[in-house]
Amino acid sequence: MQKGQRLERYKVNFMPQDKFGFIVSDLDAGLRLDKFLVSRLGGFSRSEIQKFNVSVNEESAKFSQRLHVGDVVSVVVPERKTEVASENVSSDFDLDILYEDDDIIVINKPRGVVMYPSAGNKTGTLVQNVLSHTKLSDLGGATRPGVVHRLDKDTSGVMVFAKSDAAFRGLVKTFSEHDLTRKYIAFVWGVPNWTEADITGNIARSSRNRQKMTMVKTGGKPAHTQVSVSDVWSRAGISLFRCNLLTGRTHQIRVHLSAHGFPVLCDTVYGRAGVRLGSVKNPDLLEFLRTHHGQMLHAEVLDFRHPVTGQNLHFKVKMPEDMYELKCILDDMG
Repeated sequence: MQKGQRLERYKVNFMPQDKFGFIVSDLDAGLRLDKFLVSRLGGFSRSEIQKFNVSVNEESAKFSQRLHVGDVVSVVVPERKTEVASENVSSDFDLDILYEDDDIIVINKPRGVVMYPSAGNKTGTLVQNVLSHTKLSDLGGATRPGVVHRLDKDTSGVMVFAKSDAAFRGLVKTFSEHDLTRKYIAFVWGVPNWTEADITGNIARSSRNRQKMTMVKTGGKPAHTQVSVSDVWSRAGISLFRCNLLTGRTHQIRVHLSAHGFPVLCDTVYGRAGVRLGSVKNPDLLEFLRTHHGQMLHAEVLDFRHPVTGQNLHFKVKMPEDMYELKCILDDMG
């Protein structure tokens, strides 16, 4: 082999695994094995590669070892399995599909639907319903195929899933770098004396209740929410906020708004309903608030670049029927 010569990777396709082989050139000598494979296996991350079966010169290898000229590197990519992709698919509700191609599918998620199977929710999840319609990338994991972001069970609105592996990797990068627009609408308790606000503050899991998140002075993860006032019903003491999510922390909007005195209506975790309901005099509003399940929070807008084609995509969905019903009650009150 001449100095500086690179041998192109070869790929032998057979089921159920893929096998790759490389010969290390002088240009790559000295590289760590994992970094070498990241450069050769385009599309796979280092964490993914470290799960593969890799050998150097037909001997077991460590990903931290350095390579030498002429080393023969062999990689076997195991078949990935998805626990919810066969007998566990279900179609418990009609999907509201906003967009679909070979790489992604965009859904208007209904309120009250869990994202993916868990200990307390084995069936009827959004992932299972999507799988009854189409295949999803299993890079998200055994129970979360195609999932690159999530909405709480009782939050409705726009969601994107990855169908192809290339789309999954691209979307993960988009969300991790916050290179997209996510806007929500929320009915909240309280009438502010401002029209716009920037809410910042680190969020961490509560030490008292592991099911809750809380704002903390030290530790946690930085969170940033831009808020604008869209409507106000002073007699009811309720406002409609539009929230621009600049980071993606668990329960971020609910935690930020509640911590600043504007908890989301019908939020059983952060909503402080016991304190607020005593002030409600209108019977229709009181009945709605007492009987409704699920925070009045809706993911209204999702804008992002297509992870494969690069096309700019824009999705906006109107508020669900229950939020519209609440708005009508408030408007009738004047």
